[in-house]
Amino acid sequence: MSDQAALEGLSYEESRDELVDTVRRLEAGGTTLEESLALWERGEALAQRCQEWLDGARKRLDAVLEAREGSVDDE
Repeated sequence: MSDQAALEGLSYEESRDELVDTVRRLEAGGTTLEESLALWERGEALAQRCQEWLDGARKRLDAVLEAREGSVDDE
């Protein structure tokens, strides 16, 4: 399974938790430059995945609110 496919399978909470862990590891230091770069890249990908979840949630909320407003206007 590709790294992108693995990311797509993560829930928001899983992505967020792994991102928090990744940031902690980066802040703790003690890694090589290569390891730090790999962690940073993973963190960027996880942050993007979290943003995708949040954007999707916003769209769903907006759709519900719009539908609700439409039904109130129809009354």
